[in-house]
Amino acid sequence: MPRPPIWRKVEFLPEITYFKPAGVPLRQLDEVVLTVEELEAIRLKDMEGLEQEDCAEKMGVSRPTFFRIINSARSKVADALINAKAIRIEGGNYKYLQSLECSTCGHVWQEEHPGEPDEDMECPKCHGKKFSLTGHRRGWCHGGDGRHSD
Repeated sequence: MPRPPIWRKVEFLPEITYFKPAGVPLRQLDEVVLTVEELEAIRLKDMEGLEQEDCAEKMGVSRPTFFRIINSARSKVADALINAKAIRIEGGNYKYLQSLECSTCGHVWQEEHPGEPDEDMECPKCHGKKFSLTGHRRGWCHGGDGRHSD
């Protein structure tokens, strides 16, 4: 029996989760599904320009696992571009990390998908109760059909 996959850490969730070639009706298109962690791998390596070791650390996976994720993502994107397929971003094994900044002391820390801060949360540095969401917060989150409104 294979072991369960490790949850990957992601810091970005896209607002737009579907891309298709212009001028081609949707019913005529095949599609490629890119998982959220594959998109995160592309963001970290190709947009942020991080080394694979740093990308793997940020995602909480080994370097060989990151290599497999990024190769899978790039292969899917290449397939979609070369063969005129739509790209749908959804699913995967991930936990969303949200960055929070304390309004009192300015300390920034991350919480696993806290949603909106609740009254019991506090700054780990000064124990202040006033903070704001920062970073790559977007309009949907993991779970169910993956959507919620802000």
